[in-house]
Amino acid sequence: MVSLDEAVIARLESGGHKFEILIDPEAAQAFRENGEIDWDDALATEGVWSDSAKGEHAGDEAVQEVFGTLELEAVCTAILERGDIQLTAAQRKEMVERRHRQLVAHIASAAMNPQTGAPHPPQRIENALAEAKFAVDPLEALERQVERAVKALRPLLPISFEKMRVAVRIPAQHVGRCYGEMKALASITQEEYQSDGSWIAVLELAAGAHADLLDRLGSLTHGTAETKQL
Repeated sequence: MVSLDEAVIARLESGGHKFEILIDPEAAQAFRENGEIDWDDALATEGVWSDSAKGEHAGDEAVQEVFGTLELEAVCTAILERGDIQLTAAQRKEMVERRHRQLVAHIASAAMNPQTGAPHPPQRIENALAEAKFAVDPLEALERQVERAVKALRPLLPISFEKMRVAVRIPAQHVGRCYGEMKALASITQEEYQSDGSWIAVLELAAGAHADLLDRLGSLTHGTAETKQL
């Protein structure tokens, strides 16, 4: 259970009633990202409040009227899905900075400049987001925020999320070490083992991940892997 000092208020107003829960802000963000939460760890107190600052619990009649249930997890889920989360200034600043880094890293790894076929460096993306005055929402799901960010970037940067295809050949002695890495970085669309034990494959990946792929292959195979962009 999160401490009261670390918890924030999630509040929903509906039907003339106000409902509050005290919750870990990180858990609330994760819930809005992927729908998963451990309520035992996430809540600072059990129950639903009409005014947590005054210690006033929401009445069962009001809860039943608005949510159609008195089951705590169902009510808390609805509050997080439909309500507002009240972050402190320090919490918001920290979460905005972290979400900004995630956003830039995601775009840099998935997008490319269609004019050159090369990925945009993270700093270029950061500069363009600043120029576009893009507002990061620490509680909005990353995928939805990426869509908004790309829309803001398009007038400033040539940007594409097209996939690229790369053929690879890995010597037999390095296949075991490399196979998991290749699956993590790319989709394997074709593969075949050769008579000498080497592995050849066609990989499909985001253009921004191409440099990472080459770096990992070079490191794992000591420069003996062969690649060709298709």
